[in-house]
Amino acid sequence: MTGARSAGLLVFRHTDHGLEVLLGHMGGPFFARRDAGAWTVPKGEYDTGEAAWAAARREFREELGLPPPDGEAVPLGEVRQSGGKTVTAWAVEGDLDPAAVAPGTFGMEWPPGSGRMREFPELDRVEWLSLERARALVVSAQVAFLDRLAEHSP
Repeated sequence: MTGARSAGLLVFRHTDHGLEVLLGHMGGPFFARRDAGAWTVPKGEYDTGEAAWAAARREFREELGLPPPDGEAVPLGEVRQSGGKTVTAWAVEGDLDPAAVAPGTFGMEWPPGSGRMREFPELDRVEWLSLERARALVVSAQVAFLDRLAEHSP
C-alpha cells in the first residue's frame, strides 16, 4: 500500500447543534468489531492519470451509491496515513440521508486460507457525527481534515 494515493469528499452540514460531518464505517471483517479508528472520509484510490478531484467525486459515488453533492469544494489538503497511503480530501456542504446509501462492495478470501471468496460492503454504515465524536472515531491521520474544516467553517 505504500505510495498509494486516495482522494475523498468530506460532506458537512450546519445544524442547531453545530457542524456535523458524514463519515463511513469501514466494511469487512477486520473492522466489524471496531469503532475507534474504523471510520473514514468516503474515499478511494486513483491512478496518476486521473485528477484527484475527479477521483474524489467518482469514489464518493462508488462507495455510497449516491451522487456527490454539488457546491463549493473546500480543499482540505493531504494527510499520510500510517500504512503509507496519501489521502487528499475536499469538504463539500450537503445534506443526505444515510438510509439512502447503497454502498459498493469488495471481494476477499474469508476466512483467510479457506479458498472461499466473500463480498463485503466498502462502508457498512454511514452516519452524521459531530466534530467531537468524529475526532474520536475517524482514522487518526484524518483528524487533520476535521480540524481544517473547523478552521474554514466557524
